[in-house]
Amino acid sequence: MDTAQALRDARRRSGLTQQQLAEKTGTSQASVSAYESGSKRPSVDTLSRLLAASGSRLVVEAAAPAASPPSRRDQAKAGRILLQVLDLAAHLPVRHDAELRFPRLGTA
Repeated sequence: MDTAQALRDARRRSGLTQQQLAEKTGTSQASVSAYESGSKRPSVDTLSRLLAASGSRLVVEAAAPAASPPSRRDQAKAGRILLQVLDLAAHLPVRHDAELRFPRLGTA
C-alpha cells in the first residue's frame, strides 16, 4: 500500500486542504505535506486518525499466503503427467473436415 497516495487521495476526495486536515487532526500542515509526499511515514494510529478526519478508514485484511515454488518432487510428478497426456494425445485419431464449417470473413 502506498501510504502517501492513499492519504492524498482520501484528503482530496473529502475536499479538504492540507491545512484543514491538519487542524482537524491536531497536527501541522507541514506534517500532512510530509506524509503525502512520502518523505515522512505516519504511525498506524496517525494514519488512521488522518484518514478518519477525511472520511475514510484504514482496513486491515488477511492476505493470501505467499505462493511457494513447487518442490523438485512435485515438478517431476507434473512432468511425468504432462508426458503421459502428450503421449495420449499423440495416439488419438485425427480427423480433419474437408470443408470449413464457419463462413469466411469478408474483406473490408
